[in-house]
Amino acid sequence: MKKFIAWALVIISLIILLLRFSDKWAEFLLGVKQTSGISVYSLPSEARVFLDEKEVGQTPYEAKDLEVKDYIIKIARKEASWQGRVKLTPGTITIVNRDLATDSASSAGEILTLNKGKGLTIISNPTEAAVEIDGKSYGKTPISASIEPGERTILISHPNYLKRSIRADLPNNFNLTISVDLSLSEADLATITTPVITQTPEVTVKQTPTGFLRVRDKGSLNGKEIAQVKPGDTLILLEEQGVWFRIRLPDGTEGFVSSSYVEKKKP
Repeated sequence: MKKFIAWALVIISLIILLLRFSDKWAEFLLGVKQTSGISVYSLPSEARVFLDEKEVGQTPYEAKDLEVKDYIIKIARKEASWQGRVKLTPGTITIVNRDLATDSASSAGEILTLNKGKGLTIISNPTEAAVEIDGKSYGKTPISASIEPGERTILISHPNYLKRSIRADLPNNFNLTISVDLSLSEADLATITTPVITQTPEVTVKQTPTGFLRVRDKGSLNGKEIAQVKPGDTLILLEEQGVWFRIRLPDGTEGFVSSSYVEKKKP
């Protein structure tokens, strides 16, 4: 009887660990790999979709049970195409929506990604685009806003560029990151070109003398330590402020780290 109780306690402890650290422990202890999905839309539709250079279907395209990793996605229809790198998140579906064009200046679209946390993060190309959420101004990109869960309408605008309206449903306990490309208005196409956003800007923590890197509540050595990250950790880059980077942790916490101990990930 005592052995049975002891084994029961061990099993209960394992279940608690799996619930608390489900992504990594489930894979480690049970061999169950986390999966994710992707939905790809385009204008015009019926464009060919490629994942890591392999043709997988036409838009609108959806795939579930994909391996959690970075994918090179290409959408092509006749001479119009777009290509970018997208990082999938365990247990969520990443949405890629593109207006295809033969030149990058006329191309527009967005990538919507969910990560554990809260609120809404918007990054745009070009930067410093004005953001309105449900008709209320929230400043200019890149921004991170504390928004309650629910269906939201996001309007992104910039002088000389066509406005972009996005309707998205923000779930509980997740941060929604939107990376947006704006297309130039017809009057400016002949004089200005613009690069294409491929993914959310990220940084990797480098080796430090202490074996960890402090995350502070403000960009100063006098800032209060609010978290610690380890070498090799990946953080979302929200803003560069001289020798300090404003970043977001996987749990949604925002803070500042020294730019000397992080390295921008190559797109």
